[in-house]
Amino acid sequence: MSIPYSKLPPSAKISPDPFHVDIPDENISEFKALVKLSKLAPPTYEDLQQDRRYGVTSDWLNTMREKWLNSYDWRETETRINGFPQFTTKIEDVTLHFAALFSEKADAIPVILLHGWPGSFLEFLPILKLFKEEYAPDTLPFHLIVPSLPGYGFSSGPPLDREYTSFDVARVFDQLMKGLGFEAGYVTQGGDIGSRLSRVLAVEFESCKVNFCTIPRPQGSTDENLTDTEKRGVERLDKFMTTGTAYAIEQGTRPSTIGHILSTNPMALLAWVGEKFLDWVDDPLPSETILDFVSLYWFTETYPRAIYFYREDFPHRRFTSELNGRYFIHKPFGFSYFPKELYPAPRPWIATTGNLVFFQDHQKAWTSIPFRSFQLTNFTQGGHFAALERPQDLKKDLTEFIEQVWPGIAPSK
Repeated sequence: MSIPYSKLPPSAKISPDPFHVDIPDENISEFKALVKLSKLAPPTYEDLQQDRRYGVTSDWLNTMREKWLNSYDWRETETRINGFPQFTTKIEDVTLHFAALFSEKADAIPVILLHGWPGSFLEFLPILKLFKEEYAPDTLPFHLIVPSLPGYGFSSGPPLDREYTSFDVARVFDQLMKGLGFEAGYVTQGGDIGSRLSRVLAVEFESCKVNFCTIPRPQGSTDENLTDTEKRGVERLDKFMTTGTAYAIEQGTRPSTIGHILSTNPMALLAWVGEKFLDWVDDPLPSETILDFVSLYWFTETYPRAIYFYREDFPHRRFTSELNGRYFIHKPFGFSYFPKELYPAPRPWIATTGNLVFFQDHQKAWTSIPFRSFQLTNFTQGGHFAALERPQDLKKDLTEFIEQVWPGIAPSK
């Protein structure tokens, strides 16, 4: 008996295998032993700066370790994850894992939601939860597909015998969507690396009809005509580019070394990955949510398999330059502006890179995070992890964008 939202469209050409998360007990026992035995660095001047200007502190790491050992329950996380339909399927030489909500409406619109680093498919579970609460399978207006990028989570890693790039991943995702029966067209939305993949899909693949993504600073742009909010965003960007990109340089130039380091110790992984969930958000996320993401990375050995994307930008920001030069989106695309994003591109920048038909500027508003078993309500603007921090707003933007652009390019019925 199939669970709700798991029935594939009649037009599907592939038959994905149902997937259920179940980490072996021995893996969990080993993990807890490693956490317990891990040493932390001795106190230093830098470590004692509670504003984290030099990185995470021993106080935070100690607190998180105690929660990992004494109150955090991965099995509860598995139960939440397994509340959503999940599948695996082989595309080319990659086994893809994806969560999904399949609609039973004949005219449902396909949407692929793409995460980045240090995210995972977990980012989009709050949005899937909102759709489940609002619709039944026979009324859901969208097919929502949330893959784990190759190398992330329960997807297999990229091939070991050759370079693997954003173009390869985009091609695999296009094949996934076509295989699921969406050859007539689909929408893509992405953040972080997912935004890069969304742009490649929109430009290179005809089946990707409309697009929700972000962009780098256009060459020759000035800040003269920006709003005060946009100017603050540019200041945030400049600060990040000055003091916040060391991780990207390491991951792009020495991925093997840092991959080995962070695969040996879960506390080291927590410091490296968890820091981003502290610094890249507007208001703090629940500590349990951070532990969910880092635990998933540990149990699936994601980190060393996932950072290959960063090689594309070295030397000399290679991929970003190519993205700027080649990837003008002629199809309709939209953008949600969250002021506390790491890279809050102003609207004038965005408009230079494609057919911008939808733009939503998010100022302060009430929101809640329904990812775990409680609601966290905040007065917040939203940061880098918009799908986690502002699921209601992103859901609303995506729905309004599709309603605006899809009728003119709707697939034949």
